[in-house]
Amino acid sequence: MTAIREVIDIDRSPDEVYAYVTDPSHLPEWQLSAVSADLLDEGPTHPGSRVRVTRRIGSREIPMTVEFTELDPPHSWELHGTEGPVRPRAHGEIEPLDDGRRSRVTIELDFEGHGLGKLLVPLVVRPQVRKELPRDEQLLKDRLERTTD
Repeated sequence: MTAIREVIDIDRSPDEVYAYVTDPSHLPEWQLSAVSADLLDEGPTHPGSRVRVTRRIGSREIPMTVEFTELDPPHSWELHGTEGPVRPRAHGEIEPLDDGRRSRVTIELDFEGHGLGKLLVPLVVRPQVRKELPRDEQLLKDRLERTTD
């Protein structure tokens, strides 16, 4: 199956967008299915940093661990699930617009199911994410454009 991909333009600089989207503490603020997100490793986020994310999938709350596999500020990031029945593969890119005053954010998501996840991915997860990702990106845009420093 192909990855689910969404693009949105945000009236904030790539640096501001990148800092926000790669900070796990903000995940529940802009992702509808994220119930909580906790960094499992000490220090600043780096490739190899692990995050415990609890997501609402259907009517269940499912914890999963994801790991940052790429961090290229302020251009891109990548996360891969390392455990749990549903393991996401997320890739994000930020493209500067208007001499860096605005940003174009592209997020691609794909999933690997393990055990019960093999049923959940096609029947529940992918349909939910197809609906949710555009709303998540709109929440991200609204949140960042409403924030003033």
